[in-house]
Amino acid sequence: MKANINSFSTRASSINRALDQIGDKWCLLILQEVFWGVNTFTGMLIGTGASKGVLTDRLNWLQTIDCLRKDTTARHPVYHLTKKSIELYQNGLMAMVWERTHFSSPALDRVELIHNRCGKPFWPVMQCGHCDKTVDSRDISFKPGPGAGTDQRATKTRRRSATAAQSSSKTVYNNLINLLGDRWTANLVALAFHGLKRFDEFNQELPVATNILADRLKRLVNEGVFSQQPYQQSPLRYEYQLTDKGRDLFPYFVTLLSWGNKYCGTEAGDPMLLMHKPCGNPMQAKVRCDQCFEVLVATEVRFNL
Repeated sequence: MKANINSFSTRASSINRALDQIGDKWCLLILQEVFWGVNTFTGMLIGTGASKGVLTDRLNWLQTIDCLRKDTTARHPVYHLTKKSIELYQNGLMAMVWERTHFSSPALDRVELIHNRCGKPFWPVMQCGHCDKTVDSRDISFKPGPGAGTDQRATKTRRRSATAAQSSSKTVYNNLINLLGDRWTANLVALAFHGLKRFDEFNQELPVATNILADRLKRLVNEGVFSQQPYQQSPLRYEYQLTDKGRDLFPYFVTLLSWGNKYCGTEAGDPMLLMHKPCGNPMQAKVRCDQCFEVLVATEVRFNL
């Protein structure tokens, strides 16, 4: 079945560009499985809960954008991460932090991360690379970068699987994936960090049908990511403000922004610059071990389940 493709323009954004590549729920689930070492078609079929058709489609897509490499020399083909997808590792760590902060599951509670550099169990923290202060969304200001402008984007309506994503033993941030694996929902949270609060503001920024926008805003309220506050009584109008649970998603989006800047950018440069107000420097977010405070890289971390 062919995808239905419509194009539209939005404000240039490295987060949007990253979401266009890997923000689909099934892509996120697949990458999570491969990070945990599940790299066969059958293993990913079980781990993600996708249908065969959806899994095949997303595996092909992830190869097209150079996030997976297929090795056909083995008896059964296996899929490997590329340099591009390995650099999503810190994004996955920040997803785990949010999940453990706001949810409890046997799979996540059993995970123990070991940092080979210091030999200790650890938990990741995000700090400013200049002043070492823990990153908080309220300490960040935004300004247009050299690549500010508009992006021409395409929305694809793909055939969907009737099977909902099922948690495997290694699925450790399924709640985040189920929430942000929808492009419009993820876009709304990202825009909220830029100060957008009202329905009309979101609608002006995103070319989405008003009924879909209302549905996604309602879901974010129900999930406790947004709170709904009236700002006008007649007619009744609401502002949608980030809760503590919503603000805790900021490190996840910062790592997505950094990855998008590096792998989804243009020659014009970064569309948005982040400034860290406490130290007055450009934001350089570092995901570190909370024991030795060295920057974490995938090859220096092992895990116990």
